[in-house]
Amino acid sequence: MAATFTSTVEDTTAVTYAARIEHVSKSFPVRGTPGGSQLVLDDITLDVAPGEFVTLLGASGCGKSTLLNLVAGLDRPSAGSIGTDGRPALMFQEHALFPWLTAGKNIELALKLRGVAKPERRQEAERLLGLVRLEGAYGKRVHELSGGMRQRVALARALAQDSRLLLMDEPFAALDAITRDVLHDELTRIWQETGLSVLFVTHNVREAVRLAQRVVLLSSRPGRIAREWTVGIPQPRRIEDSAVAELSVEITEELRGEIRRHGQH
Repeated sequence: MAATFTSTVEDTTAVTYAARIEHVSKSFPVRGTPGGSQLVLDDITLDVAPGEFVTLLGASGCGKSTLLNLVAGLDRPSAGSIGTDGRPALMFQEHALFPWLTAGKNIELALKLRGVAKPERRQEAERLLGLVRLEGAYGKRVHELSGGMRQRVALARALAQDSRLLLMDEPFAALDAITRDVLHDELTRIWQETGLSVLFVTHNVREAVRLAQRVVLLSSRPGRIAREWTVGIPQPRRIEDSAVAELSVEITEELRGEIRRHGQH
């Protein structure tokens, strides 16, 4: 198996990508089987361009979250290389906010870790709360916030890291349909306003098409890139738009074929 290494790009003047994944594979040990391993990702090669919004789509267990964790630097590939334009910011399905801190203080913690001086943190936290449409929520405790509001604070905290690449692991999966649709609009707006690159994991086909410029479908057992689609539908899009629905049907059929080929139900 090839040597493992992970790199982070420092010289931004030469950067032509936000993330570069080259021939990446990942195996995990199998419990109860000495020396045994399970191949979860196999020979993944994928670039995310600066300012691009890419969704990773696939059935449960195909390795989407594993790949995102590798890009985030939370784990190392078994083979291949991963380069990113600076340190990525990561947003999970669960908001992971500290309940003993206010919304503003949760964001300020990220700013503190980034090295922002104390006198500037409050103003920047307020600005980020405004960016996610939570003006006036600085002093609210986590238990006072709805699920959608908590995810907005989590997004503001991720943006506080001042990263060029935002990694999102099914951040809206636990929300009701109306709240999720509203946050789709907000994320699209923020992405367009900030010029961030986004790598977004989902198993929801319509969500993938609603948000992305490019949809990447992973096969299962192990995860390989099965197919990619460039989404030429202009933003803003609605999840119920006919063009979104039409492309979603095509991608869903491909996903079902992958599931059948790999014996999943």
